[in-house]
Amino acid sequence: MRFAPHTDTDIREMLSTCGLGSLDELFDQIPASVRLEGPLDIPDGVSEMEILADLRSLAGRNRHADDLVCFAGAGAYDHYVPQVVWALAGRSELYTSYTPYQPELSQGVLQALYEYQSMICQLTGLDVSNASLYDGPTSLVEAVHLARAATGRERVLVSGTVDPRYVDVLTTYGRGAGYEPEVFSAPGGRGGRPDIGSDVAAVIVQHPNHYGILEPAAELFAAAREAGARAVQVFDPLSLGVLAPPGELGADVAVAEGQSLGNHLSYGGPYLGIIAARMQDIRRMPGRIVGETADVQGRTGYVLTLQAREQHIRREKATSNICTNQTLMAIAATAYLAWLGPEGLRELGSQCAAKAAYAAARMTEVEAVELLFPDAPFFKEFAIRLPRAATEVRDALVERGFLAGVPLPEAEGRALLMAVTERRTRRDIDGLAEALKEVLA
Repeated sequence: MRFAPHTDTDIREMLSTCGLGSLDELFDQIPASVRLEGPLDIPDGVSEMEILADLRSLAGRNRHADDLVCFAGAGAYDHYVPQVVWALAGRSELYTSYTPYQPELSQGVLQALYEYQSMICQLTGLDVSNASLYDGPTSLVEAVHLARAATGRERVLVSGTVDPRYVDVLTTYGRGAGYEPEVFSAPGGRGGRPDIGSDVAAVIVQHPNHYGILEPAAELFAAAREAGARAVQVFDPLSLGVLAPPGELGADVAVAEGQSLGNHLSYGGPYLGIIAARMQDIRRMPGRIVGETADVQGRTGYVLTLQAREQHIRREKATSNICTNQTLMAIAATAYLAWLGPEGLRELGSQCAAKAAYAAARMTEVEAVELLFPDAPFFKEFAIRLPRAATEVRDALVERGFLAGVPLPEAEGRALLMAVTERRTRRDIDGLAEALKEVLA
């Protein structure tokens, strides 16, 4: 009972209240394939100290992005995180802070979040941002809920080039909300022309898309808005130094995964959900918004405002059940964007684009390797078609010190999605090309 807070009596009473006969019934909905049947395989008499030493040894067999030359992406990227970012975000007054319900005690955190919102608005070209959400996929869910509430419509159209994990999360949330996203095809890895009827609430496009390709987003958004639907863009924050912002392209709502803004890969999280919208939807924004005001003496102050969520108003009037955010990750993003600045953002985007173009040229010099979508422009990611299964090639390249990319189901499992960030050097790219040549020989 060392780490278990509930007694046997507590457990029996809880199960009885739930109408269940055992703990096994409680966990019945979890697939059997991920449940441990039987006790842990720990020999009798082994101490905690010995177990921890064994676990450390097992963990040491993992190879992470700093051990390998990383060309993997697909939503989480090996960008450089400047030391100043976590020197600031890791300060105790920011690192340990929680919800700033008492503004008189939380001016520092509130100001940082206000700056974060301001930077996201500048970045996206939209009018309002909230003080962050969980991650990219749940930000898309919130954008769809906003669009359905704003239009009074039901249907949700999603481009076939949107990250399938985003679509999976949207499908899961949609079951409870009463909609199922409809995916429209995009031949050649981009574009697609959906039939946008008068019952469509949102049209979702990712630009750059899941394959790293640049979409004709402005055309698709113009068609969506003409039909009275909300135009929603999933974007890459670090592409906006060289690409037009969502607001300029005609997006009504823009969402993103903010991991690349000064947050480490960290084995999948915690990450940062970004959402921005036009002023017409400010009262439908999920989560919390920090506002700037003045006190009776005229001094600038920061407060939480327009909190249309279930914790603060009657639940039937809430726009979302989001009841927290990723404050620490948002503060890291604020420090990162402030450090980078507009010129740095442009330089970083230019480096990614140039290095990705060079990498694509080098990879396709290898015999039997070609671009999966040869006619499509891309930013920092591109997909290649291989003569062998992508998983086999990837695993062989790991043995040579390269995390070469993310296998895709396209081309009968022989497609590999590669990402090239500013961290990759010419030597890295040339080394991967030579290793790929060896593996495929």
